[in-house]
Amino acid sequence: MKKSVSLLMGVLLSLMMPLQLHAAEFFQQTFGNYAEELEDARADGIQGVFVFFEMDDCPFCHRMKETILTEPDVQAYFQQHFKTLRLDIEGANPVVDFDGTEYSEKDMAEKKYRVRATPVMIVFDLDGKPAARYTGPTSTKEEFLLFGQYVVDGSYKSMPFTRYKRMQNQAQ
Repeated sequence: MKKSVSLLMGVLLSLMMPLQLHAAEFFQQTFGNYAEELEDARADGIQGVFVFFEMDDCPFCHRMKETILTEPDVQAYFQQHFKTLRLDIEGANPVVDFDGTEYSEKDMAEKKYRVRATPVMIVFDLDGKPAARYTGPTSTKEEFLLFGQYVVDGSYKSMPFTRYKRMQNQAQ
């Protein structure tokens, strides 16, 4: 009897919890040709390409993928404004950079974009140039959304993200 009540409570609680999405749904599929992804971004009328540089053993990447990137409002906002891709900084798969240069994932991360710790999030503008970079995990989904807003509203052109974040916090 005690077991069935416990089981029933577990089922009821799971039904009451909001639907949790998977981080895999945050990222779009890619064949590793970032030049083509950029063309698609232009054709889709979005602001750019968001790349999440990660590695398998990174606890900070894992935390972001299990919490922040699973949130429906985060997924909706980023997919509305950006192509959302991920890159394994230890990967050997061939990729083509925005300028057409072919690298391994590892070489592109390390040699081209100087990614040495993870996660690193870079938003590339529609010319394939880095517009905004965030190193390390964001502490909350609100901070992550603010980073996206920082690019979408064009503030990255005139101020660093830390100042933008401070101004937004003061305005509240």
